[in-house]
Amino acid sequence: MPTPHTPASALAELLDERGPLSLDELARACCMAPGWVSERATAGLLQGDQAGSSWHFSSTTVVRARRLARLESTFDADPQLAGLTADLIEEVNALRQRLRQLEAQLGLGG
Repeated sequence: MPTPHTPASALAELLDERGPLSLDELARACCMAPGWVSERATAGLLQGDQAGSSWHFSSTTVVRARRLARLESTFDADPQLAGLTADLIEEVNALRQRLRQLEAQLGLGG
């Protein structure tokens, strides 16, 4: 049975084949300035690896960065509040995916 994918997870899987992104590439992918990405990475809202003065991000970070940017702009949210909201959205998505898997294993899908 195929695993259901959300558009966000499909984008992350597509980008996964590409390899790590630089700070500038992540900024372009989420239509934000490099300084915006750097600030959120330094604050721990975006997970990345810092080597000297350069950052590298996994492709799955694009989805989270876009979500943070949308929350901040749509609701004029503080970056920390946008990060907390993104955490909750990601947790709900993970729980929904787990529920679908359990329902499929039990033959309860519908």
